Amino acid sequence: MEYTMNELLETQRNVHVLYAYNGAENYLQQLLNYIEEGVAAGDHVLIVENERVTKKLEALLAKTYNETQRSQVHFVNSLQFYWSTGSYHPPAIHQYFTKTVEPFIKSNQAFRSWAHVEWESVKEPLFLIEDFEKMADRAVNEYAFPLVCAYEKQRMPRHLTESLMRTHPYVLLEDDLVASNQYQST
Repeated sequence: MEYTMNELLETQRNVHVLYAYNGAENYLQQLLNYIEEGVAAGDHVLIVENERVTKKLEALLAKTYNETQRSQVHFVNSLQFYWSTGSYHPPAIHQYFTKTVEPFIKSNQAFRSWAHVEWESVKEPLFLIEDFEKMADRAVNEYAFPLVCAYEKQRMPRHLTESLMRTHPYVLLEDDLVASNQYQST
């Protein structure tokens, strides 16, 4: 079954999505759409992104949104997020994320998140990435928020793709969301 993000979010908030993107332009457009939908819905939008893309997004948002709308968009440096302990350590990432979203949870404010997961090369043991995605899936269900995990398709070896399909109940295919028939609930 195919959905749009908004259609799915009308019926449930706990949505964990894999987005395997092709090219920087497609990536940026999908992220801008996600931000636009979040701001329009009154959600806070938490973006885990590298500095280069963050600067580009901030400039684009400054042209499109007023200060109040821009205050709904929050950027987290992806290098600090994923490597806060000096290595890719899923429990530390989970702790960092929990601390980041705590103000939204305590004040009962709706939020959604987008995490750009990028690697120079996939050298980390696969089980660490799978462990992280399982933790993310549990967090999505515990805190009832939508999360898109964006990976560059060209840098995804087959074994990583298979692992990600098992840990994400939905897959974003440009403008449509489809259910992953390989998803294994955690």
